[in-house]
Amino acid sequence: MKNNIKIIIAILFLLPVMYVSMQLFAPSDIGHLQLEVEIPEGATYKQAVNILYKNNLIRDKNIFIALGKLSGLDRKIRYGYYSFWGTMSPFQVFKRLKEGKIIEYDVTIVEGDSLREIGDKLAGNKIMSIEVFNRLTRDRDFLKSLEVDAPSMEGYIFPQTYRIPKGVNAKTVLKGMVNMLRKEYTDKLRERMKEIGWNENEVLTLASIIEKEAVVDDERTIISAVYHNRINNGMPLQADPTSIYGVKSSKLKITRNDLKKKTDYNTYVIKGLPPGPISCPGIKSITAALYPAKVPYLYFVSQKNGKHYFSKTLNEHMAAIRRIRSGSAPG
Repeated sequence: MKNNIKIIIAILFLLPVMYVSMQLFAPSDIGHLQLEVEIPEGATYKQAVNILYKNNLIRDKNIFIALGKLSGLDRKIRYGYYSFWGTMSPFQVFKRLKEGKIIEYDVTIVEGDSLREIGDKLAGNKIMSIEVFNRLTRDRDFLKSLEVDAPSMEGYIFPQTYRIPKGVNAKTVLKGMVNMLRKEYTDKLRERMKEIGWNENEVLTLASIIEKEAVVDDERTIISAVYHNRINNGMPLQADPTSIYGVKSSKLKITRNDLKKKTDYNTYVIKGLPPGPISCPGIKSITAALYPAKVPYLYFVSQKNGKHYFSKTLNEHMAAIRRIRSGSAPG
């Protein structure tokens, strides 16, 4: 009799354990499908559990809710799209939620990218459409909310690799990119900006031109000096990359006709800096814009090897151009 009671007690103890084990470790009932499930922003943990249940990823909602309370997941679930497949057990589903393994895209913005290239990259990863990107990056109210005092977001998106969750709001993406610029643009750089009497848009505009002109790092501050010297002498900047901004891709060859085109950005036909940046500068170019080298140069020309020849006078500059065209290095 006592043995029978022991057996009954053991069975009563094992039954719940077996039930929980079956509910947690047997594969979900979605066949061999791969399934994307969104846990929307603002959803509670219980609402997330209901979403998983409706997609046949879990069987017993109460067990999942208990797991959430025991682990603390019910207080900090990560919103976004999760990818699941048919061979996963509910416990594996839970682990994926616990680790916050949402679907994310790596988008790399490189120094010198313009809004055109950035928009293509974001649209290519289906983060936002070109239409939405173009509208938001030029929306006056949105720019004002980000304290961007420029015609567009050009130059205010910091170059780096971003991990962007699928389905995230377009404004959130762009705000994060601008915030990264503000993080890299340190207080020290801002103090220097005030010291030389420039504002943020002017610094980023010059930095974006330096980014397009410089190939080797040790020339950035010298190129910066050329433009600072020209501004101080009341000379037009005559920066080739500005002549094609908004007209054609920066990857295309710049022609003599391009230099003559009347646009708001072409520094061959306007005085001073353009109204805003022409690309997104990296921190090296931003620093160079603020700390130009102490050199007297007013001109430079490419030596076609990534480096430039710098000149103090127009005659010296023209002689350098002739020697480069003839195939001999300037002396």
